[in-house]
Amino acid sequence: MCAAIDVVIPVHGAYELTADCLTHLAAQSAAHRTIVYDDASPDDSARRLAREWPAVEVMTGAENVGFARACNRGVAAGEAEIVVVLNNDVTCRPDFLERLVAPLLADSGAGSVTALLTRPDGERIDSVGLCADITLAGFPRLRGQPLARAQDREPVLLGPTGAAGAYRRAAWEQAGGLEEELHAYLEDFDLALRLRIAGWGALAAPEAVGVHLGSATYGHRSRHQRWSGGYSRGYLLRRYGSLKGRHAARTALTEATVVAGDLCFSHDLAALRGRLAGWRAARTTARLPHPPAEAIAKEIGLRESLALRRGIYAEGQT
Repeated sequence: MCAAIDVVIPVHGAYELTADCLTHLAAQSAAHRTIVYDDASPDDSARRLAREWPAVEVMTGAENVGFARACNRGVAAGEAEIVVVLNNDVTCRPDFLERLVAPLLADSGAGSVTALLTRPDGERIDSVGLCADITLAGFPRLRGQPLARAQDREPVLLGPTGAAGAYRRAAWEQAGGLEEELHAYLEDFDLALRLRIAGWGALAAPEAVGVHLGSATYGHRSRHQRWSGGYSRGYLLRRYGSLKGRHAARTALTEATVVAGDLCFSHDLAALRGRLAGWRAARTTARLPHPPAEAIAKEIGLRESLALRRGIYAEGQT
C-alpha cells in the first residue's frame, strides 16, 4: 500500500533537534514530502535548513505565530491526502510513516491515527495519543506506563497528540485545522474533539514508534507556562459548555481544586488568570457540542482525573 504523505514540522530554533529529526525521516521506508515551517527561529535554523537539507521544503515566517498557525500554514502548503504533524524533538524508526498511515488506508472512516511515543529511555510510554474525561479535560494517554501496555484499549483514545499524528487531509480541512486562538497547549486536544464531533474515527498504530525527547520551551512550571495552560483550558471550557449540563459540578470542582493547588505551590494566580483570559477570549467563539460518548474515557473518575492533573502540573501546565 502507498499514499501521498506530507510531513509538516513546525520549528522555533533548536536546529540540532530538527536535524536529528530530519535524519530519521530521510531513512523512512515510505515516500513522503517534508515541509518545515520555521516560526521565526531565534537562531540560524532557517538558513542552515535551506543550505543543508535541499530535499526539504522550508517555509519561513517573519514573526513568531505559534504552533497552531505554523502547522496550519505548513499543511496548507501541501496537497497530499495524508498529513503527518511531527515535532522536531521526535525521532522515528525507519518504518514509522509506513505503519502510521496504514490504518487510514484500511479504514475510510478514520480521520486520524496516533503513534506510540516513548520516553528517551525507551522503557516507558510518553503517550499513545490523547484521552478525555467527562469534563473534557485532556491527558496524554498511557503516559508513564511500560511499553507492554501500548496495545491497551483503555483509556479510550480520543485522537493524536500534536507531537506525532497522522490526519486524513479531508478530515483536517473539514475540521478547520488547529485552533489558532490557542497559543500554547491543547491545540491538538481541541482538534481531536472537533474531529470526533464531525464523525471521524480515531485509531492507534502502536507499531509506529517514535522517541519523544521533550522540550522546555516555556520553562519548567514557569508562570508563563502555567498561564498559557490555564488560558487554553478556560477557552475550551467555554467553547464546549463544560460548566453547563450534568457534569458541570464535577468540572467546577476539578477546576477549583487545580487552581487552588497551583496557588498553594506557586504562590500566584497564573492558572486562574489564564483561565479567565481564555474564557473571555472564547466569548464570541461558536459553541460546540460534546463529542460522542464513545470518545470519552468514562473510566477516568474524579480521583484519577486529579492524579493525572498532578502529573500535568509537574510538567508546568495547569
